[in-house]
Amino acid sequence: MELKNFDPEITDAIQGEAGREESTLNLIASENYPSKSVLAAQGSLLQNKYAEGYPHRRYYGGCEFVDKVEEIAVERAKRLFGADHVNVQPLSGVPANMATFFSLANFGDKIMGLALPHGGHLSHGYPVSFSGKWFKSVNYQVERDTEVLDYSNIAKLAEAEKPKIIICGASAYSRKIQFDKFREIADKVGAYLVTDMAHIAGIVAAGLHQSPIPYADVVTTTTHKSLRGPRSAMILCKSKWADNIDKWVFPGIHGGPHMHTIAAKAVCFKEALQPEFKDYINQVLLNAKTFENEFKKLGYRLVADGTDTHLLLVDLRSKKITGRDAEDVLTKASIIVNRNTIPYDPEKPLITSGIRIGTPATTTRGMKEPEIKKICGWIDKILTNPGDESNIQKIGAEVKELCKSFPVYNK
Repeated sequence: MELKNFDPEITDAIQGEAGREESTLNLIASENYPSKSVLAAQGSLLQNKYAEGYPHRRYYGGCEFVDKVEEIAVERAKRLFGADHVNVQPLSGVPANMATFFSLANFGDKIMGLALPHGGHLSHGYPVSFSGKWFKSVNYQVERDTEVLDYSNIAKLAEAEKPKIIICGASAYSRKIQFDKFREIADKVGAYLVTDMAHIAGIVAAGLHQSPIPYADVVTTTTHKSLRGPRSAMILCKSKWADNIDKWVFPGIHGGPHMHTIAAKAVCFKEALQPEFKDYINQVLLNAKTFENEFKKLGYRLVADGTDTHLLLVDLRSKKITGRDAEDVLTKASIIVNRNTIPYDPEKPLITSGIRIGTPATTTRGMKEPEIKKICGWIDKILTNPGDESNIQKIGAEVKELCKSFPVYNK
């Protein structure tokens, strides 16, 4: 029986989400739209198969085809990133980080990552996360005047704290990260270096950001952001860590891998290996730079004075509006952003002084500089007059017309 006949409530929710995606501008930096091919693999009957273990070393029979799927995914990921070893079984980014930390350190050891309010991630040592509860965590920050990483100060902190693991990578940092400098710091204090490249994996794959692979002991990443794959993750590492990583993924943290999602990752990796993918990432970066230029023209202050990547942080204090209120009022006009703390933010984390804007999703739809300029103008008009409901409605109608010209999935 078709889903719409058996369960109209869930069908309505799915169709509602499809309508929302098609009729709104998605500027959330951590979201994207995978291709129909990726979705087809993700929704395939491979989800039926239990396959605990690894190819040709399973704890279930009947794995000959899912073995092929996993081997293809691993080989494509290795080719895409130039990695010695890849584990494609992690279900999401946090378990990937968990398996990595457990592979390199013991409970109670010290880890050092970028502070969450300065662009880091919960799993990089924040107190409410496993990483802050099960390890001793110290944080480095961006500099107050420049809002960028000062590697000499990070080195001084590392020398004072002697962490077992140094984590580099971010969820809200708009400038390029110099992995070679982190490697130097780690070597000086005898630390392992872990890179979480979840946000920039697509940029790295396209060769438009320094790759962490030659420098880090272990690299983790999600696959659904700039890489434009399914909502999942993987771990890449040097050969010396392969066995330990694999054992901590299974049986350490996971049971049966999601073979349908691994198939979707394999499709995503094949797409990222095509020349067109670099063209896509080039446009992602051009669109982000266009946002930077337009916001500056309109008088906004940008954290770190701009972007080298797919995202930027906009300080809204000059507009006398909080990040939460900006997120809410922009949503009324079908422009979807997320509130975000800025470094040394005077507001509480649920309020914030800024918004984070990313370009992967709009670029996937085919939007380029002219559309980005138009969107930036709409954002400014709304944030300048957040109480003007008629203006919000007018812009919302224009947003929907723009979205019609750039469908997420061609009908």
